[in-house]
Amino acid sequence: MSSPVARSLRETGFFLGVAFFVILAAFPFYWMVITAFKQNSDLYDITNTPFWFNEPPTLEHIKYLFEETLFARWLLNSLVIGLCVTAITLVTAIPAGYSLARMTSRKGEALGIMIFLTYLVPPTLLFLPLSRIIAVLGLQNSMWSLVLVYPTFTIPFCSWLLMGFFKALPVEIEEAAIVDGCSLFGAFIKMAIPLSMPAILTVVIFTFTLTLQEFVYALTFVSSSDQKPITLGVSTDLIRGDVFFWGEIMAGALIAAVPVAIAYNLFLDRFIAGITGGAVK
Repeated sequence: MSSPVARSLRETGFFLGVAFFVILAAFPFYWMVITAFKQNSDLYDITNTPFWFNEPPTLEHIKYLFEETLFARWLLNSLVIGLCVTAITLVTAIPAGYSLARMTSRKGEALGIMIFLTYLVPPTLLFLPLSRIIAVLGLQNSMWSLVLVYPTFTIPFCSWLLMGFFKALPVEIEEAAIVDGCSLFGAFIKMAIPLSMPAILTVVIFTFTLTLQEFVYALTFVSSSDQKPITLGVSTDLIRGDVFFWGEIMAGALIAAVPVAIAYNLFLDRFIAGITGGAVK
């Protein structure tokens, strides 16, 4: 077999493999889009082709969400929870990651691994003791209980992520700032944080996305419809017994997913730099 033919076969096989995984990843999103804009008569007619519009698209499902449900309130609740949890995570994880990175002994690395391991504890094991804390604080059935609970799994991972990135920053930069008259805290604020913006942006995106998609804690601590985040509201209030409002469910999922997808695409380069920056010195 000639070399050009072999190379063509390899390239063809490569692109076919890529196309397969692209279709596999994109199909759920495509299905969500067409379901959100299909008419009910088209959606529930088993004789129609399910992969395309057999009748003209409609906005009735989106209209139903905003006029007949508390969907706008669920969006606002998720936004407030996400912003609050992100702020708490940044205030806690940035100094924690920097401190762990600048610990000279092996205790810093061991402590960082221990903090990361707490992130791996399943939420189903933690919501029982956390529910006791929520009850003592009087935050039952309130979205503020989620603001208190969510940092328990965002802070450990983000601290570990920032620790790896801060380790990649040369210590000499901060030492030079201290020689020029900065205090240790001033060198941290003026030098370490600006140079770590890709990692900090990664933490912001990761934290907000994680709070937006969390379900177990929300289901445990919140039951009032006006206090629910969007994940809980869409998955509970749009299901009546064995009746699933698929058009409205998919429309709600689409509205919640699009902003996150746009944010990931706009900041993709910085996000990749934040994830991989701690692994390369």
